[in-house]
Amino acid sequence: MHLKKALWAEGLESPSSSAVAELVSSLNTQRLHREVTLALRNGLRDSRAEFSFLRVSGLRHLLKFLRSAAESDATIRLFRETQSLPEFQVVPVLFQNTLREAVGDPIVNLDRIFGVEPIRMTSPATDAEIALALRVLEGCCLLTRVSVAVAHKHKAIKTLANILSTRGPNVQGACLDAFISLLQGSSANQMEFEACHGVEKVVELIKDKAVDESLRLKCGEFLLLFIGHVHGREMPPVISIHDELRRLLGEKCASLVWAASQFGSTLDPEQRQTALHIQALRVLECLELQREFGASK
Repeated sequence: MHLKKALWAEGLESPSSSAVAELVSSLNTQRLHREVTLALRNGLRDSRAEFSFLRVSGLRHLLKFLRSAAESDATIRLFRETQSLPEFQVVPVLFQNTLREAVGDPIVNLDRIFGVEPIRMTSPATDAEIALALRVLEGCCLLTRVSVAVAHKHKAIKTLANILSTRGPNVQGACLDAFISLLQGSSANQMEFEACHGVEKVVELIKDKAVDESLRLKCGEFLLLFIGHVHGREMPPVISIHDELRRLLGEKCASLVWAASQFGSTLDPEQRQTALHIQALRVLECLELQREFGASK
């Protein structure tokens, strides 16, 4: 959503009167509010559609809006306000449509065909649609904590864990990013992630040589972020995350992951991303060496 300057605002950039300044500020706020609500209405309408191509269009519209909104503090503030209103909430629409579990085809009989109530046939979500929905979910959760709480009510962690195990690489990569946004600062989601054996599912992918190399790297990055920057230390599980990593990866790789996960606290975002990628590469190399050493025994 890219707003054009209002025509009536020309020449009022530096108003001499405080009353005029307040009027200009009020008009700008009202205009921005209309633009935000309109963008959400249009995106949510198509995201509820019965056909996948319409839902994809709506999700793209929402994702474009979220990326634009993230550039403005005022728009972020308005978006957060809208997410407390059921009419504009994005997360429920995602889980009620694109991210909902498939229940199979409806049973169609003569009573239903000739009945008064029409049969609602919804086309299944494609990988491209699911990946878009996960990006929208990630954006919502990064912009407002309300979306994280709403996602938890819709059993987001369980749904994403199932998606991670059943979908293709593009969806799995988006799923890992969405996991981070859901787990950050949410003890409830972290507990759910533990109950779903989330770390084990990620390790299964990173150890699978048949999995695309870029996805394995992303899994390595996820483990480093999760252990070093996301996992809550205020509520240790019965079995510590370090013990679980030793069981899943072996002592050497687990120690490397634990040490490498402490990177980046003093780096700028670009340097942090580079460091994360390098450390993930080292984790993959460690796994390869461990596999070769085990095979030579």
